[in-house]
This record gives sequence, structure tokens and C-alpha cells, in this order.
Amino acid sequence: MSRIVLLVLASALFGYAASAQRAPVFETSAETRAALEQALAESEAAAARSERLEREAQEAASEAERTAREVAALAARIQQAEAGIAAAEARIALIGEERAKLSRQLGQERKPIVSLTAALQQFSRRPLALSLLRPGDVQDLVYLRAVMANTVPQVEQRTASLRARIDRSRRLEAEAQQAAQVLRGEEQSLAARSSELADIEARQRLAAREAGLDASREAERALALGEQARDLDALVDELDRAAALRGQLAALPGPVMRPGSGQAVASAREPLPAPVATGPRSAPSPYVLPVTGRTIAGFGAPQGSGLSQGVTLAPRANAQVVSPANGRVAFAGPYRGYGRIVIIEHEGGWTSLVTGLARSDVEVGEQLVGGAPIGVAGPGRPTISLELRRLGTPVNPLDFTQ
Repeated sequence: MSRIVLLVLASALFGYAASAQRAPVFETSAETRAALEQALAESEAAAARSERLEREAQEAASEAERTAREVAALAARIQQAEAGIAAAEARIALIGEERAKLSRQLGQERKPIVSLTAALQQFSRRPLALSLLRPGDVQDLVYLRAVMANTVPQVEQRTASLRARIDRSRRLEAEAQQAAQVLRGEEQSLAARSSELADIEARQRLAAREAGLDASREAERALALGEQARDLDALVDELDRAAALRGQLAALPGPVMRPGSGQAVASAREPLPAPVATGPRSAPSPYVLPVTGRTIAGFGAPQGSGLSQGVTLAPRANAQVVSPANGRVAFAGPYRGYGRIVIIEHEGGWTSLVTGLARSDVEVGEQLVGGAPIGVAGPGRPTISLELRRLGTPVNPLDFTQ
């Protein structure tokens, strides 16, 4: 009987503990499990990318190249921590859903057990000395004890599933505490790595100013072009033309010596190269998504202005945003209706467009390695969009991501 009372009390305590858990982050269990699997995969991919970048940093020939890859590796570690936080949150949500389900089941099974317990307690309150004063009561007591000897095993058998659920609730409690501990660890790791990245970026900006590498005039021209462009497509087209012009100028032959003068003059005999992209025709590789998070709109999905020309991701608040691949920053700044955007030129006429940033940390003309930090997402429930274009034609970036 005391065991039954303990079962009832444990189930009541479990119901209170389950109700104290926060509501699930996702609408369905299937969505939560999918988010957990994606977060684990993203964490593993970010860890592999960080290890690759760290190896490349050790093999780099110059200090600048080494520092660039170290920064990109640190940004990958930040994204690994962000994915770990998302996985821990999804795991906690799954545990909370199962605990709530168990609590409802225990609540239904608790009612008949409470009634049975009350009846048994009422029988147990009759003292044996009073029963001896009345012979009939002694017979009733003997009969009651015989009935109880047969009833208790039946009660224990019928409450076996209830005890199993309570044991499961205790295991879930331990799993929830473990997931919360993992979550705290990932949050501490994220804070430490973000602080380290901020320190490195601050030192890089100071070094760039001292070395006179500030491309302020080009940045001003890019911002002016952004104000003049009628829409985002027109801005990308103008930047593509500017990139083609730079390629043409770079392909021009060097100066030749004027006969008898010793003065160098530009050769006018060579024709101007055609405005075609140089470099490989294949997409930049490796190519990664700029943030970790769920894909909420795919390439070609219907939207207000037509079909989507890229993919839209839903990262965590203030998530780290990185460059999808090696390239040159062609535009970095605010653009109407898109928040802050970064446009990156890759070899072979490929262009990446990242929109929705709350802050951009790169400058026009800056050369980036794949995975280098370019900014952060906004607070609340931010969205980051990525478009990949080949000679101005949008293609699905998910076809090239690793």
C-alpha cells in the first residue's frame, strides 16, 4: 500500500515538473526532429570546415593568408557552437513534448489508483484491538486480509505500466538536465569565440588603416551605385559589368618601349578583350551556406515579387554570417528593403548575394577566403537570403553547397 501511495505522489510531482517546462520551440514533433538532425549535421560540417581551414592556415606561405584562414576557422567554430545550441534546444523541446505526454497519461491512470488507495487506507485505520471485542469483526478481518493477500499482487501487476512510465519520467528528467548542461556549455563557447573573433577583427582593421589599405573611395562609388540602381537585379548587373571591366583592364598587355625614346607607352595594337568571365566555369568550391539554420524558402519558391532567385534561411538571433566561398567584396552596405547586403565576386563570373544582415564587417575591395566572417544576423527571428548567379543568371545555390 505504501508503494502505491509513493506511485501517486511521484506521478503528481512529475506532472508539476512537466508543466514547468517551457513550451516546445517547434509546432510538431516531426519538425523538431528534423531540426535536430539538421543542426547535428551542420555542427559536424562546421567542425570539419574549421579543421580544414586550420590546416590551411598552418600551411599558408604568408602571414596575411595565415591570419585570414585562422579567422575563417574561428568563424566556423562559432557556427559549430550555434548549431550545437540549436541541437540542444531541439533536444530539450523533444524531451519536453514526451514529458508532457507522459504527464497526461499519468493523470488519467492516477484517478483509479487514488480511489483504491483511499479505500485501503480506510480499512487500515481500524485497530486490531477493537476487532477482538467483536467476534464478527475478527472474522471480517481475517477475510479482509485474505482478500488483500490476493489483491495486492493484482494491483502491482496492473500498475506495472504506471511504474514504467514513472521510471521513464525520471530518465527524461536526467536527459533534460544533461541537454541543459550541453546548452550552457555551447553558449559559453559561443560567447568566448565571438569575443576572440571581435578582437582579431579589431586588430585587422587597425592594421589595414596603418597600411593604407582602406578602399573608401571604391566603397563610396559602390554605395552611390546602390542608391542609383532601380532594384537589386540592376545593382548586381552593374557590379558584374564593373567586374568584367576590371578583368579587361587586367588582361591588357603591358606597356611597350617607344623606339628610340626609352619611354613606355601603352600598346594600342591589341584589341580590347571581349567582356566574358575569366577563370573556371564551374561554381566556386568549396561552397557553403552563409549561416546555420532551417531553410524556409527554396530556390524558385513563390513570393510576393515573383519566384525566389535564391534560398532563405532562418538562423538563430545574432548568428554569424560567413562568405560562401573565396572572392572579392563588390558591395557591402544597406540596400532598401533588404537590410544590409554583401555582394561577393568569385572567379569565372560567379556572384554571391547575401541579404538580411544586421551588420556587415567587410569593406568593398576586400579579398575573402571561403568561410570568412562578413557580418551578423539580426535579433529576434532574422532571415538571411543567399543568391548565386553565373554571368547574371540565378542558379540554385543548394546544388553546389557542401
